[in-house]
Amino acid sequence: MNEPVVSETYAAQIRRLAELTARVAAQRAEAHTWYAQQCAAADRAVAEAAEQVRRAEADAAEARELVDRVDAEVAHLWEELRTRVRSGGRRLGDPPGPARDAAGDPVSRLRGVRDLLDRIRQRGELPGSANPLLVGCGVGGSLVAYALGAGARALGHGSGGDLAVGMPVLALVITLLGPLVGLAPARLLADRRHAMLTPRAITVVVAAGLVATVLLLVLTR
Repeated sequence: MNEPVVSETYAAQIRRLAELTARVAAQRAEAHTWYAQQCAAADRAVAEAAEQVRRAEADAAEARELVDRVDAEVAHLWEELRTRVRSGGRRLGDPPGPARDAAGDPVSRLRGVRDLLDRIRQRGELPGSANPLLVGCGVGGSLVAYALGAGARALGHGSGGDLAVGMPVLALVITLLGPLVGLAPARLLADRRHAMLTPRAITVVVAAGLVATVLLLVLTR
């Protein structure tokens, strides 16, 4: 019986086929591994991009909230400044817009403006240089009161009956109130200078008005 003869060439081809099959399987496994790595990297990139978008949206929302808060605070502080300037006889327009080259924390800047307005809001005392004006207020008030009293006396002299008796008394009361009349213009003076009408200033006005009233009564007696 004849036995099959194995050719060396056939055996070599079988070995080569096995090697190629193993190489293809290794390359296929390598390709699957590379694909899985690329998918994982893509997934990580997408997740990181989504996280960056989320952070950017949160930062944008926080920035919008800060802008709204700063705009509201600016409008409030500007309205306070406008009220204060208007009380001083001047007019103030709309608040200025944001500066292009502005830098720094707007919250700290607004805090500084708020502190400045608080210091301005605290009224001080009229300086000594305002004493002549306070004396003028006292003297002027006395002159006005004396003029009104003189008018009341003249009306009483020209009338009869109860008016002739009551008008001189009313005229005397008005004249004696002259030193206090000057407090009204003195208060306006203090408001225009954003100051308080302190007891010292009141004393100057009343003393000047009292001296003027006494002199008027003595000179016209």
